[in-house]
Amino acid sequence: METGEIILPDLQSCLLCEDVRCELNGMQTLVGVVNVIPAPALPVTCMRLCIWARWCSGTGKFKQRSRIVGVDEQQVIAQAEVEFVLKEMEGHATNVHYFGGVQFQQYGLHHVEIYLEDELRLRFPLPVVRVTPVK
Repeated sequence: METGEIILPDLQSCLLCEDVRCELNGMQTLVGVVNVIPAPALPVTCMRLCIWARWCSGTGKFKQRSRIVGVDEQQVIAQAEVEFVLKEMEGHATNVHYFGGVQFQQYGLHHVEIYLEDELRLRFPLPVVRVTPVK
């Protein structure tokens, strides 16, 4: 491989969770993996949401943009960007975006989107569903 050659990485994994903790040994613990937002009433606010993404099998300098979009697929509810570098094909980069106070105004299917540069690399559903409070 020539010096400076850019090879687009693969998105090895991506999860939405309530928190990511960095342990003393350097490992990460993902807490409260989220696949649905239960809401007895609207609006509902999530005090903290995290998008955890790991890239591998690439080389170069890249920009990741993570966002949560609304039911209409136009409204951006939360968004963050980070630049990262992969120096070797065997390496990996793990990015965590922390969002505080994310508010959902509607029930229905929202989406989490992950972009590399300006190309959509992953999109997965995040339903906000009505739940009946336990009495």
